Amino acid sequence: MNKLKKNLNLKTILRKRPKLGIVFKLIMYILLIDFAFIYLYPFLHMIINSLKSADDILDVSVKWVPNELCFDNFKLAFESLDYVPRFFKTLLAVGLCSLGHVLSCSFIGYGFARYNFRGKRILFFLLILSMVVPTQTIIVPLYILYSKLGMIPGQLAIILPSFLGFGLNGALFVFIFRQFFLSLPAALEEASAIDGCGPVRTFFRIALPIAKPTVIISTVLGVVWHWNDFFEPGLYIQKQKNFYLSMILPTMSEAVENAKAGVQEAAETPYTDATVMAAVILVVLPIFIGYMFIQRKFVQSIETSGITGE
Repeated sequence: MNKLKKNLNLKTILRKRPKLGIVFKLIMYILLIDFAFIYLYPFLHMIINSLKSADDILDVSVKWVPNELCFDNFKLAFESLDYVPRFFKTLLAVGLCSLGHVLSCSFIGYGFARYNFRGKRILFFLLILSMVVPTQTIIVPLYILYSKLGMIPGQLAIILPSFLGFGLNGALFVFIFRQFFLSLPAALEEASAIDGCGPVRTFFRIALPIAKPTVIISTVLGVVWHWNDFFEPGLYIQKQKNFYLSMILPTMSEAVENAKAGVQEAAETPYTDATVMAAVILVVLPIFIGYMFIQRKFVQSIETSGITGE
């Protein structure tokens, strides 16, 4: 109530003094532009450097405006990434992992939210603990386990755990779904039981469709995280023909650094820093394009998902 009164008083003062309102808006716009530039600077740097020629890259006086636009960097990067087949390979793996996380984590989260069973608190504590513990600290036992199961080398070690509620940030998705399902009224399950629906059918016919905002959030986050992930694919996928798009970037960057250091094997590499920047743009471009189409739904889902729960 006090906040509302303060806001009303501020609006009244600005309305009575137009010049003060102009100054206030000017300060707000300056701050917004400054914050926007902080976030946009890496992208601007990446785009500008991707269009520089080899001479412009070496010329320290060329910062923001290249002497000539070199679009051949994108052509070379496209060919070096073997873009089309790797794009569909990456898209298939990311899609399967995201689908697995939505199905399994929503099911597990629903169980934690709506059912009481022995050891529930201990299991939930272990779930939260798995969110806190970095993946790098348990990667050795995981690698040994997957190797004994015959899942390495290959993509199975990345895709299969997502269908079991594990995988990349699986515990976080379980927590998000649990918080949403906690906010649902129990009358929904009661009405479903009266109509003859069992627990599984209630989940798929009632609970999961209602959780559409949370499904959208989990899908978007899952796609972005899996698309950009390099750590787990770098461990489990050992054949270069099976590499995802993001896994080729370190190879290109390493060739450039070796050429700068004067390593004989990399002295005649066709790559430059501009080529690497162009490759980075090509890798992240599908994510940008996809987000442009679902931005509104994603923001609305965050507002209506009810992640706070109890």
